[in-house]
Amino acid sequence: MGTDITGMELIPAPVRVGHQGRCGFLMDRATTITAQDGTENTERWLRSTLGAAFGLPLAPGGEDAPNAIRLRIDPALEPEGYRLSTGSGRSVEITGGSSAGVFWGAQTLRQLLGPEAFRRAPISPGSRPAVPFADIEDSPRFPWRGMMLDVARHFLPKDDVLRYLDLLAAHKLNVFHFHLTDDQGWRIEIKRYPRLTEVGSWRSRTKHGHRASELWDETPHGGYYTQDDIREIVAYAAERHIRVVPEIDIPGHSQAAIAAYPELGNTDVIDTTALSVWDTWGINPNVLAPTDNTLRFFEGVLEEVLGLFPAATSPFIHIGGDECRKDQWKESPAAQARIDEFGLADEDELQSWVIRHFDTWLTARGRRLIGWDEILEGGLPADAAVSSWRGYGGGIAAAEAGHDVVMCPEQHVYLDHRQDGGADEPMPIGFIRTLEDVYRFEPVPAGLSEEAARHILGTQANVWTEVMQDRARVDYQVFPRLVAFAEVAWSPLPASAERDFAGFERRMATHYARLDALGVDYRPPSGPLPRQQRPGVLGRPLEGPPPNV
Repeated sequence: MGTDITGMELIPAPVRVGHQGRCGFLMDRATTITAQDGTENTERWLRSTLGAAFGLPLAPGGEDAPNAIRLRIDPALEPEGYRLSTGSGRSVEITGGSSAGVFWGAQTLRQLLGPEAFRRAPISPGSRPAVPFADIEDSPRFPWRGMMLDVARHFLPKDDVLRYLDLLAAHKLNVFHFHLTDDQGWRIEIKRYPRLTEVGSWRSRTKHGHRASELWDETPHGGYYTQDDIREIVAYAAERHIRVVPEIDIPGHSQAAIAAYPELGNTDVIDTTALSVWDTWGINPNVLAPTDNTLRFFEGVLEEVLGLFPAATSPFIHIGGDECRKDQWKESPAAQARIDEFGLADEDELQSWVIRHFDTWLTARGRRLIGWDEILEGGLPADAAVSSWRGYGGGIAAAEAGHDVVMCPEQHVYLDHRQDGGADEPMPIGFIRTLEDVYRFEPVPAGLSEEAARHILGTQANVWTEVMQDRARVDYQVFPRLVAFAEVAWSPLPASAERDFAGFERRMATHYARLDALGVDYRPPSGPLPRQQRPGVLGRPLEGPPPNV
């Protein structure tokens, strides 16, 4: 990387840091913000964050005003790239290749001002926060730097979602994959199908711990986002240059929808009227029937989804496609008749037929379909993209075939998996993935052809919430590992292809103070605090290290 950031502790590490010094630009009540056209969002963000943290007005200033934070756009830079310079100490200049680049530069400025800059009110009134002398040039490695948040298994209120958008932005992550529907809950209001939320958003009880646990939480669980909530979330994300990728999971993971509208299920195999929103975890056998009625129903759902997630900020629509058990289709005369009708080879091709239908439907409306790597089974539409979760294999196959890929392999970046092998880890799930493990994750697999490597859009960390009942549990699982992931997604891979974890740990010493100021309930390096433990609740630890795939 060729970057010395000693004394700055910037995360993610920038591409290049030039001259540094202890003294630099001092902010005070006379400091202004000079914002070029196109940088207004960053101007407002700086005023609301740094202004609140230090009790400063940060009023608009003239083009040549001294003692100013200057925001500019230079299209010669990479679109998300930026330059940050404190120059002679009379101003801070942030120049971005686009408004997004300016915003990421402002995030770096916030880090340079110290942990106090992450608080909501000043703790040292009257102090003059200082920006050290620095000349920073930076741009991201990948255009897709994301986190998937599952709100179907455990619902997070709207304000918690907005908070997570702020946390993503603070780490220069720019994609929020919003997993809105599953067997255990439907979380988005669809006006033409009100029972999706009236029935599908609530379950009567919840398995406490892994599905093998004998414990139950008998409190009804649920909730959903109104369409105005969704509009607010999308707008809030856009102001932070975060794209929202909504996920409506089909044809599997659909019991909540079937519970609300039983005709969506395989009624010739089971009594779908007896189904309720699922209260436990695992892979559910109750999948959508591949009928014209089901297609029309979900076209109606997606019409409203497209209206809530504009193409400018949500070009991709995720349709799931994972873990669809085909047992009911094998037994269903209606499903078998559909296979015969279209000359399909088997149930895998039947699922591919469903996926292709929605790919065509979305493409006609200017969107792109993305799904989990199971959508490769039975054939993949030409323009569809793949979220490779079962390891690198699906992503490699998709990229070599010319499809765009987001690398998110379970063995490396599933943040619901436990962080340590200790007995105190709360409801331990899956493989042990430490902070260092995540930091050493490489999204572009070795041996990938140069052409295929260009199809790796980027990477994302996935957060499944079966054992995360509230915001504190999500924080514990996500942080600090999301910080390491953010550096993997943003910062260039060193020429040695070996990232400096010792250096990252040194920078984390400062970053923990930033997380403290933000109120993040992260896992301490020494292990879980007593209140973070869950003694007596069964998890799902697996034996041995994760497979190297």
